[in-house]
Amino acid sequence: METLIRLEEVTKIYGTVLGVNDVTLSLPPGGYGLLGPNGAGKSTLLNLLIGQLSPTRGSVSVMGENPRGNNRLMKHIGFCPAYEGMYARVSGLDWITYLLRLQGHPRKAARERAAECLEMVQMQHAMEKWISKYSRGMRQRTKLAQAIAHDPQFLILDEPLSGLDPVGRSTVTSFLKKWVDGGRSMLIASHVLHEVEAVTRSFLLISDGRLLASGTASEVHQMLLQVPMEIQIWCSDPRRLAASIVTDTHTHTVSITGSGAENPLTVSTANAAQLASGLNTWIPEAGITLHRLATSDDSLQSLFNALMKIHRGEM
Repeated sequence: METLIRLEEVTKIYGTVLGVNDVTLSLPPGGYGLLGPNGAGKSTLLNLLIGQLSPTRGSVSVMGENPRGNNRLMKHIGFCPAYEGMYARVSGLDWITYLLRLQGHPRKAARERAAECLEMVQMQHAMEKWISKYSRGMRQRTKLAQAIAHDPQFLILDEPLSGLDPVGRSTVTSFLKKWVDGGRSMLIASHVLHEVEAVTRSFLLISDGRLLASGTASEVHQMLLQVPMEIQIWCSDPRRLAASIVTDTHTHTVSITGSGAENPLTVSTANAAQLASGLNTWIPEAGITLHRLATSDDSLQSLFNALMKIHRGEM
């Protein structure tokens, strides 16, 4: 298999809503993150890949075949949707066993495989409880177990880490990383960079239905440094550092909450790379100790906004 996914000028329109807009893409087998804000078109693109939707215009190919109505291809694809289409009054074990039986697996083999997959995602303690008794995170792990139960070559996941507690997130992240490291292919959609970055190092950036950019994790972080963002800095003397930062021409605002060193210095900058370069000078000169530096949660949205402006010719 030379090509995992191939899209040629794909557009999907729902009435007056543009779900995916003129996407052309070709990817070899491997692990990829589909990154974009909510409503960006991620789910539409995934549903085109599994054949749930057909494009309004253009062509879709997965593993060399058209996915629409292709039952043979679906045997090689595992799908974990964002929505929850599970029955409440059955156990996770019975639900996955039933799905495997629909695919032609013998009863005993189906039940053994269902139990094995639930154990892989650490759901063995609750596999015989009704799904209605599951937390959201438990339902997420059960959906992942059904996605891998038929031993697919290509796993497609829509926000699989949503609703998971830290332990569950660690469990699923570790499993997905092993999946990719084992030579199988995966496409994971999310709006949170650090969650996907823990699984794979290759990204596709989508917003407003358009594929805006692709690259490695380091390339995405480099792009983030070039767009306006808010940065929080914890250091030994925030007021002294603030006096230096305000001299930077790319700085928009500087604020400090409280008076102690445990309170962060919040900086809004037009160019994080320029600010980082200045920090390398100001901190040693002032004898300040840097404790921690973090970007705000909306920094990725700033990147998508900037990429959309570039796409429209506004930057």
